[in-house]
Amino acid sequence: MKFPQTEAFLCARSKIESLLFGSSEIQPNPNPFLQKEGATFVTLLLNGTLRGCIGSLLAHRPLWEDLRENGYNAAFHDFRFAPLTADEYPHIIIEISVLTEPKPLQFASMEDLRSRIVPGRDGVIYSFQGYRATFLPQVWEQLPDFYQFFSHLSQKAGCGIDPQFDGSEIAVYQVDRYHE
Repeated sequence: MKFPQTEAFLCARSKIESLLFGSSEIQPNPNPFLQKEGATFVTLLLNGTLRGCIGSLLAHRPLWEDLRENGYNAAFHDFRFAPLTADEYPHIIIEISVLTEPKPLQFASMEDLRSRIVPGRDGVIYSFQGYRATFLPQVWEQLPDFYQFFSHLSQKAGCGIDPQFDGSEIAVYQVDRYHE
């Protein structure tokens, strides 16, 4: 079954528009694809620059609802940005990433890990001593160097700029990516 892009982007925008403009939220689409459980990330771009990105790593609700909530949270609750304004909204482009189920990756060393991860294909979840962060596969476009990628990911997790591989847990996933 083909991903219903038009309906998916409407879901991602509905709660944002409701809050910004007082419009009614759209009702769940009867499209069977959007009714099944799924995990998504919604990324907002303003003039080609990141403006917000929030998502779910594990499927726990219907795709339409995941898109709606993640769109809303990317617009108003990404701690890296002030809440989206009505003036910015017309210039926002949305990107949707639909995730596969994350799979734990066993590795013996940093070099072993490097040989098991495919940059550009694999999204990565890094966990160390109770801290956790993820980068979508598209982050490899900005951080193509393996060590630089993991340094930023470790920093995002709150573990400093020197990633620890001994004792860390790594999981990978892939995405189907859609742009407006």
